[in-house]
Amino acid sequence: MNIRDTCFGLISFLTLSATAQQPVSTTDTVAESLREVVVTAQRSRQQNIYVPYSVSSLTAQYTKEFHPRSTPDALMEMPGVFVQKTNLGGGSPFIRGLTGNQTLILVDGIRLNNSTFRYGPNQYLNTIDIFTISRIEVARGTGSVQYGTDAMGGVVQVFTKEPSFADAKPVVSGTLSGKYMTGGMEKTIRGEAQYAGKKTALLAGFSKRNFGDILGGDTTGKQAPSGYDEWAFDIKARFLLKKNISLLLANQFLQQQQVPVYHKVQLENYHLNEMDPQQRLLSYVKLRAAGNPGLYREIEITASFQQGLEGRNSRINGSTILRKERDRVRTAGITADILSVFTRNWKANSGIEIYTDKVASNRKDINTVSGEVAAKRGLYPDASTYGNYSMYSLHHIRYGSWLLDAGLRFNTFSVRISDTTLGHVRITPSALVANAALMYVLSPRQSVYLAYSSGYRAPNVDDMGTLGIVDFRYEVPATGLRPEKSGHTELGYKVQLKKFSGTAALFYMQLSNLITRVKEEGQLINGYPVYRKENSEAAFIRGAEFSAGYQIGKALRVNGAMAAAYGQNLTRNEPLRRIPPLNGRLTAVYRKTDWLMAAEIQWAARQSRLAQGDKEDNRIPTGGTAGWTVYNIYGGYNTKAVQFSAGLQNIFNKDYRTHGSGINGVGRSGWIAVAFQL
Repeated sequence: MNIRDTCFGLISFLTLSATAQQPVSTTDTVAESLREVVVTAQRSRQQNIYVPYSVSSLTAQYTKEFHPRSTPDALMEMPGVFVQKTNLGGGSPFIRGLTGNQTLILVDGIRLNNSTFRYGPNQYLNTIDIFTISRIEVARGTGSVQYGTDAMGGVVQVFTKEPSFADAKPVVSGTLSGKYMTGGMEKTIRGEAQYAGKKTALLAGFSKRNFGDILGGDTTGKQAPSGYDEWAFDIKARFLLKKNISLLLANQFLQQQQVPVYHKVQLENYHLNEMDPQQRLLSYVKLRAAGNPGLYREIEITASFQQGLEGRNSRINGSTILRKERDRVRTAGITADILSVFTRNWKANSGIEIYTDKVASNRKDINTVSGEVAAKRGLYPDASTYGNYSMYSLHHIRYGSWLLDAGLRFNTFSVRISDTTLGHVRITPSALVANAALMYVLSPRQSVYLAYSSGYRAPNVDDMGTLGIVDFRYEVPATGLRPEKSGHTELGYKVQLKKFSGTAALFYMQLSNLITRVKEEGQLINGYPVYRKENSEAAFIRGAEFSAGYQIGKALRVNGAMAAAYGQNLTRNEPLRRIPPLNGRLTAVYRKTDWLMAAEIQWAARQSRLAQGDKEDNRIPTGGTAGWTVYNIYGGYNTKAVQFSAGLQNIFNKDYRTHGSGINGVGRSGWIAVAFQL
């Protein structure tokens, strides 16, 4: 990013400041966002302006009109979220400088994180079909008390669409949509059907997608191999059992085939390196019951089954050995949450959560000449188990202009591994965490708050049992690990005026007992340096986030956001790894009843503060990742039966990549989408 671009981005932010979320609807302004009800930060419904944490949200309105390619791409629109992409089939959100297994992802309140979630960037967010989403909420800097282990940086919660009941006679409806992107970079078709009755409602959908090799900017061109295929289906059924009791049954499935890991092929002497398949299955039953104010105002009980399947195929240049690895994690869960309303100004959420994982992992080395197959130990110890058990209570109290939010969670774990390398190992770590936030409501339109949240991440099977190549290292198993811990303090301000709305937050996070990879000096396996995980480091991250919006007349709105983070490893006395650079966006939307026009600027400054691990990472250029500015324009026109949308991305064909990514962003390209209401 040159000086002109940096100044332009900063001046644009300071003069027009706005949030990048929901940039398409005249009713979905930032002011409406602050008035809207959010759930994730407190496990209960509350207007955003009265929530003493940093929370942002994105609705289906955005995905319908701006058509982000994937769920990670949609998160790039949200304030305080930075997305790294190891490959086109990935996308890992950074919240308050943390990602991977230090950030928690939920789907309809159910943990996506499991016992093999890796440290650092991963691809699992991309296994959530963008077409199923009704809303995304991001709670930054809080979440361990509300949702348990892994929520050190924060929580990303994806709410998927639910069918609606009919007020009168049954209604059947449907949607058929498609999208095409230049260069064959995307071909998508999606169909949905819905039945709405008075006591029964059904929603079903099917998606089929083909992503071609991504075309980079002016000096990169085609990045091959990077394209892959994807298909998904989903179904939900709601039943009104009694006036205040409903039952929800849901199933979601997504599979991606032959997903290349681009930088491995380009930089690490691989003839083939891909994930095949990359798959997620989630089935759950949710019972909701509403009562009278008191101990049992609302009850929600969820029983779930989830299966994650990751296959990896690799072959080094000149080798005849095709390595096929396969990891399967089956997770059973049951959760119960009770909303109690003790008085008009005191309510609480209390509950229990139980999740159990069983890991199956294997590897086959196939001689492509002789056909000989050799069975090997997988990346993880086969038949490992992981139990996650917790109870919590969160209280929300109002006294005049003061709001108090406080809670406790006790979490215990049982990790069992039986392995030729480690032997028989069982650890039972536990954690007690708390949060407390105090908000003062200056007026119905302004509030200030101070919040503290303690957080943790328990060691998992990936930490203890990994044996094999991870990123650019060879990792060997470890034992005796303890939970990582965090303490997060935030000072914030929220304002909602007639034409101007905004949020501002300053934060400081202390990190201790960090589980990090420690190099075994002088050891090499297959040419890779050898690492083992230990609780060996302490660090801090501090930063600031700003977002705001200004409405100009009835049709024009300007939105923007900016985030900065600074991380320091206190043990090594060096920068903390993978800290995103200063980044932001600016969006202007002009909208009439049936059509819209929008222009967007996305930018990130140069990141040259590198840890030694960053310098050794072949995804990060020598000296750091260059800054960049990208300009996009969008348009759309709606009729009662048809919706047209189009976009032109990276107008000036800038060659760029987000910091830490293994592939560059898309160059100058266009797309068109059409949806038919049936």
